[in-house]
Amino acid sequence: MAGKKSSAEKKYAQSEVRRLHNKAIKSEVRTYARQFVEAVQAKDAEAAKAKLNTLVSKLDSARSKGVLTRNAVSRKKSRMMKLYNVSFSAEASK
Repeated sequence: MAGKKSSAEKKYAQSEVRRLHNKAIKSEVRTYARQFVEAVQAKDAEAAKAKLNTLVSKLDSARSKGVLTRNAVSRKKSRMMKLYNVSFSAEASK
């Protein structure tokens, strides 16, 4: 018969699973953010718009799962949208 697991051991195992899950989600968000910034730097408005939409979706998903806080998600979305608007609105008005 297997030995019983203490509640501390169980809690540690649960927290480790959550930590790895949260780490994967944060990594995915950072990857999309990096791809968006690269598209902006390459002056590719269409790709940047697509990457921005995907990034916003991933950020909202991370927020709903409790991985990122509401303010952190709002801040990241605001900064990315500002970068997009500053980079491409000047070109559209020319």
